[in-house]
Amino acid sequence: MLPRMRPTILSVDDEPDVLALVQFHLTRLGCEVLTASSGRVALETIRVRRPDLVLLDLMLPDIDGFGVCEILRRQPETATIPIIILSAWSTADSRHVGLELGALDYLTKPFSPKTLVARVQQLLQLPPLPQGRAETAPTPTPVTSRPPGLGWAEVA
Repeated sequence: MLPRMRPTILSVDDEPDVLALVQFHLTRLGCEVLTASSGRVALETIRVRRPDLVLLDLMLPDIDGFGVCEILRRQPETATIPIIILSAWSTADSRHVGLELGALDYLTKPFSPKTLVARVQQLLQLPPLPQGRAETAPTPTPVTSRPPGLGWAEVA
């Protein structure tokens, strides 16, 4: 029997702390985690590497997550890649639009790493973490300011 290849997950977020947190937990799960900080970089990474799953933020500096999701669903070679939206937008409308565009799940920030790991395990049909491997990670440094035009208040 051939050994099972590690699943590849692309985490797309413009917040380095979120990327680091996701990478920490999913690497512990046994996944290879690629990262992208913009929609354009995400699309190029997907074209080159074709991940098994995409974790997608909605608020990105160029092509937003809705646009990335729509582009992926329109192309036959990427239409079946599972997408989980991971966003601070918690409105019913944004959740509805994300799921309508083809995302399979929608988690809001702040999110529980345990919940994220469980959803990834479920979608990729991965075994649970062995007992004794605590779900702890270094506490990320909080972002205390944003450049004008990128604050959460402008989104609401």
